[in-house]
Amino acid sequence: MIRQLTVSYVVLVAVAIVAFTVPVAWVLTEQLSDDAISAARREADTAALLLAGGDTPSQRALAELMAAYRRQTPGRLDAVTVAGRPAGALPAAADPGDRAFTRALAGEPAVVWGRQASLGEEGFAVAVPARDTSGAVVGAVRVTYPSAPLDRRQWQIWGFRAGLAVAVLIAAALAGMVFARRVTSPLRDLNRMAGRLRDGDLAVRVEETGPPEVRTLARTLNTAAETIDSLVRSQRTFIANASHQLRTPLTALRLSLDNIADAAHDPELREDVDQASAEVIRMSRLVNGLLALARAEGDVSAPERTAVHDVTRERFDVWRAAAGEKEVTLDLAGSGPGPAALITRGHLEQILDNLFANALEVSPAGGRVWVTAVRDGDLVRVTVTDDGPGIAPELRERAFDRFWRGDSRPGGSGLGLAIVRQLVEDDGGRIHLDAAAGGGLRVVMDFRAVTPASPRNGG
Repeated sequence: MIRQLTVSYVVLVAVAIVAFTVPVAWVLTEQLSDDAISAARREADTAALLLAGGDTPSQRALAELMAAYRRQTPGRLDAVTVAGRPAGALPAAADPGDRAFTRALAGEPAVVWGRQASLGEEGFAVAVPARDTSGAVVGAVRVTYPSAPLDRRQWQIWGFRAGLAVAVLIAAALAGMVFARRVTSPLRDLNRMAGRLRDGDLAVRVEETGPPEVRTLARTLNTAAETIDSLVRSQRTFIANASHQLRTPLTALRLSLDNIADAAHDPELREDVDQASAEVIRMSRLVNGLLALARAEGDVSAPERTAVHDVTRERFDVWRAAAGEKEVTLDLAGSGPGPAALITRGHLEQILDNLFANALEVSPAGGRVWVTAVRDGDLVRVTVTDDGPGIAPELRERAFDRFWRGDSRPGGSGLGLAIVRQLVEDDGGRIHLDAAAGGGLRVVMDFRAVTPASPRNGG
């Protein structure tokens, strides 16, 4: 936007310069030519008066005038008389038969532009008739002047104005850039605020400065941020209360069923109690999944620098016992801290927990679950692969739907992958499912990589 405003400002200044400078320069060059012709005409009129005198002193004065004109100017002054009248002391005229002399001898003043034979170059000729006291034409005087001095002067006029125009345009560009930066400064502040809101910083506010329209927009954004912050706080409060209110009765119900099962001696009653306990366990999982999904949707914390390998090793330690019971190997490709990605605190742990739970449930004994994390330009690609039966290509997109359960997980809640996608997309990432090379399922997640300009903790 700064560049567009600067260019627009420079274009307007350029149009104004062209509209003012070109006509003025054109008038000055025309005036220069007119002044040169007027000066030559005055010299010719003076010489014509001396030529018309006809006496010897007048001719000598004219001869001196002609010689002085040639010495002091790049032009030439010539005079001729009508046939039968001697020129006396006057020097011979160069090219006495040219058009200017012909028209002047016919009694008509003439101005002729073009190549002048008397000068041997381009120029103009001014010729006037010389008349005696009776009005009869007794001769003609011609002043020729080259175009080169006029052309140089005209180039100086145009060059000076062109240089001045360039200097004004440069000054206009600098002033326009400063002006554009000043005008767009409130907009840049609004853009930074929007970016921090996107990253989850709901406490950010922007100063209400600038033009009225920008102040109104800033006030609207501040109000919206306050509203969103209030709604998110309310949602978190509700989630916390719901978690307590729902888990407590389910736990109490499960304990009661366990007590009944311990005291029951009738096989049919024990079977009914076991079925009821299984349903309570399933309901507990469903409630936990819904609460986890609600937290994921309501979590707007800012992403921060996260070492993917370090978090993965930590979750491996938690899941190693469960994997050992299933005789499944947990493997991490690569060593060291691995690439760093921008992920909200706690999100990667939840993502890996859900994916490990799914993978262990479908992996056969002797199978393997492995994780890779590699830097790919501005992204960090994290993959979790298992040796299970996989998901058919036409069902992979549906696997992210809430409460969808594939044939391989009839007892699941159907919320695991929905939670994972919500967490990944909250951090500005992307997720999709692929088939593993030897069968099974590969979950591919792309997160933003940490760069020198990236915030380290959401700032």
